[in-house]
Amino acid sequence: MNFLQEVVDILLAYIVESFDRSTKVIDFHYPNELLQRNNWELSDEPETLDDILISCRATLKYAIKTAHPRYFNQLSTGLDMVGLAADWLTSTANTNMFTYEVAPVFVLLEYVTLKKMREIIGWQDGHGDGIFSPGGAISNMYAMLLARYKMFPEVKEKGMSSVPRLVAFTSEHSHFSIKKGAAALGIGTESVICIKADERGKMIPSDLERRIIEAKQKGYVPFFVSATAGTTVYGAFDPLIAIADICKKHDVWMHVDGAWGGSLLMSRKHRWKLNGVERANSMTWNPHKMMAVPLQCSALLVREEGLMQSCNQMQACYLFQQDKHYDLQYDTGDKALQCGRHVDIFKLWLMWRAKGTIGFEAQIDKCLELSEYLYNKIKDREGYQMVFDGKPQHTNVCFWYLPPGVRYLEDKVERMKRLHKVAPVIKARMMEYGTTMVSYQPQGDKVNFFRMVISNPAATFEDIDFLIEEIERLGQDL
Repeated sequence: MNFLQEVVDILLAYIVESFDRSTKVIDFHYPNELLQRNNWELSDEPETLDDILISCRATLKYAIKTAHPRYFNQLSTGLDMVGLAADWLTSTANTNMFTYEVAPVFVLLEYVTLKKMREIIGWQDGHGDGIFSPGGAISNMYAMLLARYKMFPEVKEKGMSSVPRLVAFTSEHSHFSIKKGAAALGIGTESVICIKADERGKMIPSDLERRIIEAKQKGYVPFFVSATAGTTVYGAFDPLIAIADICKKHDVWMHVDGAWGGSLLMSRKHRWKLNGVERANSMTWNPHKMMAVPLQCSALLVREEGLMQSCNQMQACYLFQQDKHYDLQYDTGDKALQCGRHVDIFKLWLMWRAKGTIGFEAQIDKCLELSEYLYNKIKDREGYQMVFDGKPQHTNVCFWYLPPGVRYLEDKVERMKRLHKVAPVIKARMMEYGTTMVSYQPQGDKVNFFRMVISNPAATFEDIDFLIEEIERLGQDL
């Protein structure tokens, strides 16, 4: 009890520090230096509990404070107290999600929550199916697996040699997990056809239909289209209604990867960006992003009930006995690819109880308001250039910072060459000073630019002001 109390004290001190703007977001050290600073090696002999407490403190000392109001590096940021409490309770219960027998309350909470999420998508009375998986990449792979099984159920027993050449379609701005899923399922990355996106990053429907027809003419079988609701870099929302029309016309499974943007369904002000999602066959939705549920929490929602079960079940008699004394529909493990499955549902369910749908809505609306504030502050500010014209659809604000040494260069080739190096240098300085963290990347023919994303409920207008000033401070000599 004393040991656990001391651990809790360490955790609480870290949480308080994480929300303190005067503290560093990161105490950065290079890998070799960090390896040498502490003894991280494993030994044959046990250490004392005092030594274990030292290890706990050291681990958090060098951890990234993802709850810090000035941490903007990933799509998942922030720390919700109720979600954290739920995570602690889940670890204390230490059970598995495969059967009602060992996780009765958690299984029921998953059932209730997935039904509610399907209702929000717009599927009649919340009918359908779903599961919480280890992340959006796995949820997307589940969707591809189901689409293949729906069209060619014999593939489950006979494998890919029993089916024709399958092809999937996704935007050139989509998440890499679509190709990774195709590789894992034996479909192959070359069978994923990337559809052109417009200057804002949205899939162009006419190009999608053209490529589907072209694939059919080559003798391939189109089986899966993944539309994106909130692309990783631009935060773009593909035109779901037009894509749904094409999928219906060509009898192709429509999936919506809403890992990043799906939570906008909780907002009456912003849900229009996902108009048409109710026509999809499946959807990925990650509450650990815009809803700030502690990692990990990713849901795959499926419109057709029973499909997951028939696709994935192996009917292991030592776990899924058919003569149990309760309703077997609550033994959900056989519809998952995993056997052991972490309890991810309780964090989301308990936060939903604490906030209500309106609480999540307010949280999401605030993040989008902050992103619009940032956009309005820098769009005409000297030294800044937007990557694309117009207000962002999501919280992604993509921009270049042009320091004085680059701003007035007339040689365009030299200007781009030097600009490409600016964001990495400023980002490195951010981490070394520990003041903030923002991501950057190139995109297509565009050199490195900052991709500011806001999903942290603790962020304020003052934090946005700080970020702008900090970028300028760290880049003024470049």
